[in-house]
Amino acid sequence: MTKKILVVDDSFVMRTLIKDILSVDSELQVVGEAVNGIETLEKVRQLQPDVVLLDIEMPGMDGIECMKRLKLMSPCKIVIVSSVAQVGSPQAVEARRLGAVEVISKPSGALSLDLKAKKGSDIVKISRRAAGLPE
Repeated sequence: MTKKILVVDDSFVMRTLIKDILSVDSELQVVGEAVNGIETLEKVRQLQPDVVLLDIEMPGMDGIECMKRLKLMSPCKIVIVSSVAQVGSPQAVEARRLGAVEVISKPSGALSLDLKAKKGSDIVKISRRAAGLPE
């Protein structure tokens, strides 16, 4: 059974890279994308994804505030993919406290063109686990 993924990042380039990474797995289907937390809440209501890959630093509503609201409205699993969520950072700790399945740090800052090479297999593996699929 295909699992639905929503990709959230304010960068078009990063959303495109993440969608490209996930496209190699036929059991993961990107059903939509959003540019901030406000749009994410709307898309989650409409699309009912199984997993949301969520950035933290975004205009309008950041990922942490979005996670707080998502907990109240959806059973979807959240995987953080962010440049500010380095291991042990306050943002990573807060994301985990709010229930993030995993926190993946972007390897080269907000615009990590090397994401596929350095974190691609982790993103697929963690997305599968979050969706309840075997790794």
